[in-house]
Amino acid sequence: MAQAMRPNTAGGLFATDGKPHPLQDTLLAVTLVLGVTSFVSALVDDDLHLLSSWAGLVGILTGAYGQWISETTRERFGLILGLGAAGVGFFLGMAHGGLFGGLID
Repeated sequence: MAQAMRPNTAGGLFATDGKPHPLQDTLLAVTLVLGVTSFVSALVDDDLHLLSSWAGLVGILTGAYGQWISETTRERFGLILGLGAAGVGFFLGMAHGGLFGGLID
């Protein structure tokens, strides 16, 4: 029995619809980098609260905008991972001193 030929829709790593999405891919990469930076710096040392809270805040904002304009499931999956790491790092940074802790009295 002959099987129907289906086109390869897997595409690239980030675009499952076969079209390039440079802005979405950039937002995804920035969100992941900021999320990992925020999360790791919050876990390593309490004195890095400025780095972890600011990186987390910017990571949350870029991830939220990326979710708003994302077009594929792969983009949304990566953005959720970055948003989760940025959120945890942000809240740990806020608990350890916040955005301006020690700078403004």
